[in-house]
Formats: sequence, C-alpha cells, structure tokens
Amino acid sequence: MQTGELLTRGTVWLALLCYAAAEALRLFRRRIRDCDRRLRLIWTFGCAAYLAHVAAAFHFYHAWSHMTAYAETARQTDELLGLNWGGGLYFNYAFTIVWCADVLCWWLKPNAYQARAQWVNCAVRGFLLFMIFNATVVFGSAPAKLLGGLMFLLLALAAIAGRLRRECPSPRSRLHP
Repeated sequence: MQTGELLTRGTVWLALLCYAAAEALRLFRRRIRDCDRRLRLIWTFGCAAYLAHVAAAFHFYHAWSHMTAYAETARQTDELLGLNWGGGLYFNYAFTIVWCADVLCWWLKPNAYQARAQWVNCAVRGFLLFMIFNATVVFGSAPAKLLGGLMFLLLALAAIAGRLRRECPSPRSRLHP
C-alpha cells in the first residue's frame, strides 16, 4: 500500500472509529454532562481525522481538483446505480460542513449546544449516520462494507442497550431513592 492510500484510508478509519466511539458514549449516557469533556474531545478528534482524510483524498487522488473529484464520484455512482451523476460530491461537502459546524458549536457555545432542541441533534446525527452508511456499506469496498456493517450493527446494539439502561433503573437506584 502506497503512502497516499495509507493516509487516505487510515485517516477515514480513524475518523469512523472516533465517530462510533462518540456515538456509543452518547447512547449510554444519561445526560450529556456525564461524559461531556471526553465525548467532545473524541468528537473533535474524529472530525479532525475526517478533515485529514479529505485533504489526503484531494491531494493523492484528485490533484486538488473539484472536477476530478466530481468525475470520480460520477463514475462510482454510475458503476453502482447506473446513473452518471457526480452530485453526491456536494453531499460530501455538506457532511464536512455539518460535522465541522457541530464541533465548532460545541466548543464555542457549550451550554447552548447542550441545551439545543432534540430535533437538531437528531437531524445532525441522522445526516452524519446516513452519509457514513452510504460511504461504507453502499459505496465502500468489500472490507469497508464488512467493517461499516459491523459498526452499524454494534451501534444499533448500543442504542438498544442504552435505551434499556435509561428505561430500567438499576437495582441500586431502587434501594436508594
């Protein structure tokens, strides 16, 4: 594996690992304050790794050309869906903006971030999840499909376990009101 490929793949898997770890922490917490500092650092590091991935991909694969990236996106979409359209690249740009904006909001206005409406959290996390699912399970290589599918399965199990944890009080909490 050449340096460019190693950097591009390594940074995206690091970003995905941080994303999954942050989501798992969110699913198991009772309140965001329980693990706020650690969660925010993991979320930020994941975003930074993703930005490094974007830079590596544009440097090593697209020669810093939007048109080259657009053409490659169109080729992949045509190969998978029979539609020669590179517009999915704009969704990738939106993904970058959304994740960066989310990180910046959390650092610049942590109290407002924690108090924001639940629908905003669901919209942000849902969009990121949708994009990651498409990047790994739909458009990814065979190893990416396998690892992405495993990540989504583990996150689904964490969501179920986290929900059960929040809905079912621990035996200790029943003993001590």
